[in-house]
Amino acid sequence: MATGKINVSVDNIFPLIKKFLYSDHEIFLRELISNATDATLKMKHLTTIGEAKVEYGNPIIEIKVDKEGKKLHIIDQGLGMTEEEVKKYINEVAFSGAEEFLNKYEDSAKDSGIIGHFGLGFYSAFMVAHKVEIITKSYKDEPAVQWSCDGSPEFIMEPAEKDTRGTEIILHIADDSTEFLEDGKINSLLSKYNKFMPIPIKFGMKTETLPKPEGAKEEDPAPTKEVDNIINNPNPAWTKQPADLKPEDYKSFYRELYPMQFEEPLFHIHLNVDYPFNLTGILYFPKLSNDLNQQKDRIQLYQNQVFVTDNVEGIVPEFLTMLRGVIDSPDIPLNVSRSYLQADGAVKKISSYITRKVADKMNSLFKNNREEFEAKWNDIKIVIEYGMLSEDKFFDKADKFALYPTVDGSYFTFGELQEKIKDTQTDKDGKTVILYASDKEAQHSYIETAKAKGYEVLLLDSPIIGHLMQKLESSKENISFARVDADHIDKLIQKEETQISKLSDEEKETLKKELEEAITDKSFTVQLEAMDSDASPFTITEPEFMRRMKEMQQTGGGGGMFGMGSMPDMYNLIVNTNHPLVSEFLNTKTAKKKERLINQSLDLAKLSKGLLKGKALTEFIKRSYEMVK
Repeated sequence: MATGKINVSVDNIFPLIKKFLYSDHEIFLRELISNATDATLKMKHLTTIGEAKVEYGNPIIEIKVDKEGKKLHIIDQGLGMTEEEVKKYINEVAFSGAEEFLNKYEDSAKDSGIIGHFGLGFYSAFMVAHKVEIITKSYKDEPAVQWSCDGSPEFIMEPAEKDTRGTEIILHIADDSTEFLEDGKINSLLSKYNKFMPIPIKFGMKTETLPKPEGAKEEDPAPTKEVDNIINNPNPAWTKQPADLKPEDYKSFYRELYPMQFEEPLFHIHLNVDYPFNLTGILYFPKLSNDLNQQKDRIQLYQNQVFVTDNVEGIVPEFLTMLRGVIDSPDIPLNVSRSYLQADGAVKKISSYITRKVADKMNSLFKNNREEFEAKWNDIKIVIEYGMLSEDKFFDKADKFALYPTVDGSYFTFGELQEKIKDTQTDKDGKTVILYASDKEAQHSYIETAKAKGYEVLLLDSPIIGHLMQKLESSKENISFARVDADHIDKLIQKEETQISKLSDEEKETLKKELEEAITDKSFTVQLEAMDSDASPFTITEPEFMRRMKEMQQTGGGGGMFGMGSMPDMYNLIVNTNHPLVSEFLNTKTAKKKERLINQSLDLAKLSKGLLKGKALTEFIKRSYEMVK
């Protein structure tokens, strides 16, 4: 028997390990299973290249819970360790066994899938255990050895009874960590971190139903047998080549990732690159709502099939965090900080690659089946618009496939839209004005007025569209967006003959004065305009710039902008001088009746604009009943 002190740089590293090595103590199981996987994959590699003269077989990793003895066992059938290797890999904490292995077999091992760490990962066991034992036998013809440590720098190492190669780690669970002796807890951790590990993981047994024997009656129960409960899928879809997968395979894998998600994904993107970095994965576009916060953190990040995190900000571009699926890269460390990720060159390249792949997939879908792409647009637009807003390279690529739907259900790319409206929707400065509605129902009367004039009206209703319009206006030449109830629509140059007012200049001056006296709400600016007699007598529009500023304040984008407080309400009251009711205002001799007519007409315009609320709405309804009576 040998005893000694573990070679560490401080007198006692264990309190540091317990407190600081990982933020979450449950990580210990991931680390120990990763080490077991390493040992098994190394064994496979050495047998493949002929260095190890043993049978690889069909090894598994087994997890056992001994609740009564307060022990947790992790058992592998990997290459095991000799006494010298235990001294080297376990007693010298700073040394990495995987690093040496990869250096020795650099050329032949680079595709072996070895996770690449051994050192401190093992010591994560002391976060939950007051004592740890290792019983190990190397694939080499050397005796088995047992190592134990009680959480102090002292260890004991002695010969052990073990006939088969591999390593068994026994954790004597501490009193403050007995939750890790519960089957349910271990099951949940295995499902979270090890669901797709490349070596089968056994935890307990399960009952399997067998076919009924020939001649059995219908009411006879089917025979059963106990079989190993393998909790992981060692060969998940992302580890395979796209050519080897069918559409159903991708859908099946999506259901495996998200068993509680009942809607099928709209489409998928298979990632597979080995230069200048290694990356595999599958991303899915699900149906998305306008609630951005509910969509995030559904992509799972793996390192060689070991789960790392589902917070992939910094690795995946922010606009794509609303997608779902898996990304696997050996170039991303298992334990990293957010600031490290943001500064890491490989991570930046990965982020850029994923952006490009998504853009290329979108463009391919658009070109190959535009009709299907249009049918899915409302379910994916929030991701595309968010990407255009936040990533300049994506913005440039999206110009080919981003769609702009109209209120009538037609879809245009930006270039197609510009071509269609360039001769009919320009203002006095020669700018093309793109009219849009944000709420088809609430802005219905404005939409109908614009359509009657031959204008094309887009339906842009996502929560970030205001910000995207600003970016489009700054990046495209001679275009501006105006909501269909904005003042811009009044400034569009009409190609038909200009309407002539039925009122004289003197009548118009009198009308404007009377309206301004009757309308006590000074947020309204009265503007007289000659329009078709069928058009509404009063129409309320809002200066587009002011409305956008107010919306940005409400969403947190413009609060305190330029030192301004809350933006004031400002509206234009467009009065159609050719409408019969407007002439009625002038002809009414009774001041009280005239004021009543004006207020009723104004309230109708406010109602159409969605501005009539509370007490004003109650008074309007009461006045309307009296007028009907």
